[in-house]
Amino acid sequence: MPSFDIVSKINLHEVINAIDQANREVTTRFDFKGTNAHFEYNNKDKITLIAPAKFQLQQMLVILEGKFTKRQLDLSCLEHGDIQESLHEARQELTLQQGIKQELAKKIVKFIKDMDLKVQTAIQGEQLRVTGKKRDDLQEVIARVRAQKWDLPLQYENFRD
Repeated sequence: MPSFDIVSKINLHEVINAIDQANREVTTRFDFKGTNAHFEYNNKDKITLIAPAKFQLQQMLVILEGKFTKRQLDLSCLEHGDIQESLHEARQELTLQQGIKQELAKKIVKFIKDMDLKVQTAIQGEQLRVTGKKRDDLQEVIARVRAQKWDLPLQYENFRD
């Protein structure tokens, strides 16, 4: 029986490369000379922006988003945290969102069921498995889900006949 998976993944190698390039640009830019502005990559899902002032954080965010775009990483996978300011520095945490959360998975399942196609959708952890008898029905599901705007970038994997 044909099936495919709907997942939300980020290429972490490309994320690290984008952060490294952004750090290099920040250290060479004139408006950041002499400051301790930099990006830190923590764990597997946190990026911390550190700068002396809030407006510099906003400039750093533009730099990072540009590097993400050049490496074809979707910006909707970044969740922006609050800016914390102290006397000498400002910090902001960005969280990388991977996997489909339960509430979004339920919305996608409901959207697929409303199509009235003969397919079944099952939530498997942080991904969805869609199965059906006809390959054309599965391709129709992919086309309609792709056309819809979701909060996360979605990929379609393991299409099997």
